Amino acid sequence: MSLNGSLGRTLNMGLIGGGQGSFIGKVHSVAACLDNRAALVAGAFSSDPARSKASASDYGVDASRAYGSYLEMIEAELKLPLGKRVDFVSIATPNHTHFPIAKAFCESGINVVCDKPMTFTLAEAEELREIVARTGVVFALTHNYTGYPLVRQARQMVLDGLLGEIQAVRSFYIQGWLRTRLEEGGQKQADWRTDPKKSGAAGCFGDIATHAYNLVRYITRLKPSEVSCSLKTFEPGRKLDDYGTAILKFEGGALGTVTASQISHGRENDLWIEVDGTLGALEWHQEEPNKLLFRRNGQPHAIYTRSGGSYITPPSAAASRLPAGHPEAFFEAFANVYVDAFDAIVKRAAGVPVSDQDSAYPNVADGVDGMHFIEQCVGSSQKGGAWVNLSHSACRS
Repeated sequence: MSLNGSLGRTLNMGLIGGGQGSFIGKVHSVAACLDNRAALVAGAFSSDPARSKASASDYGVDASRAYGSYLEMIEAELKLPLGKRVDFVSIATPNHTHFPIAKAFCESGINVVCDKPMTFTLAEAEELREIVARTGVVFALTHNYTGYPLVRQARQMVLDGLLGEIQAVRSFYIQGWLRTRLEEGGQKQADWRTDPKKSGAAGCFGDIATHAYNLVRYITRLKPSEVSCSLKTFEPGRKLDDYGTAILKFEGGALGTVTASQISHGRENDLWIEVDGTLGALEWHQEEPNKLLFRRNGQPHAIYTRSGGSYITPPSAAASRLPAGHPEAFFEAFANVYVDAFDAIVKRAAGVPVSDQDSAYPNVADGVDGMHFIEQCVGSSQKGGAWVNLSHSACRS
């Protein structure tokens, strides 16, 4: 039987963005196709039609299906028969374009995988959630760090009660690449991430603190109630924050912190999280993703690996492709989000409704949660770190 079950074929992928000079477009294409469950067949790789056509060969896409805009792509693809047209699109464009693109594809009945943050504003995120609910499309958000096997192990250990009551959590995402104003030299990735017209209300906090916050929510399932945040722009002349810390209060009394930096010398992609419970504590680092540290007072510290031992939970085992000792990392974690979304796409094709409350992959509800986090952190910082509401009806437990 096909890996896509009753569908009996690979899924047809379309890519929006990812033109020449893009980093994340290639990541999407590799991750989506890693398990041979999808093939990239079409794209609007750039808003410049000539550049879009020129980028098609980089992905092995026929020039006839390299479109000059996402609207042109929708019109042309819907004329194709089922089985040939795209089953889903991946959106790998700057933040300010996510909403109109996602809205157009969802309203056309085409499933969507989108980069984070999901939209430019919270209002857009809330509207998009309503569109997804109305159309019934599958919508996945690439908080890809949730795809690591040992992140899923940590989540299951919390759910199984091995840590007891969760009382505190600390999450960090530390980088150093924006220590100087790369945006002044025309560096593409720095340019749009530091431009409030393209990135949104937050810079560093919108770009990477959202990942740290999502990891807190994914592993602990704690529901947030309030936040106090201080954002800072240390590099003179930069328009958006490049450092920040948020203190979180959760329902039930737990506390948390989220710290993000893009101006720390020598730091590359240093995302890590610590979770404290009444029975034990966990620590996981993205730069060493194949190890999970489990501590309990009076007992030796335990290092969990993807060994397949009796301690490994089914969600962790299912997310591993290679035997222990053969490192799995970024591409595989990204691919796990796609695999979970593919399962939902196949279910939808079979007429089975898909909920945004029980998916293994980050979904549109998580996107609303993330946008609410960004906007409330910015609002708190503008009020000198005042406590503001962080609960939202979209938050899933």
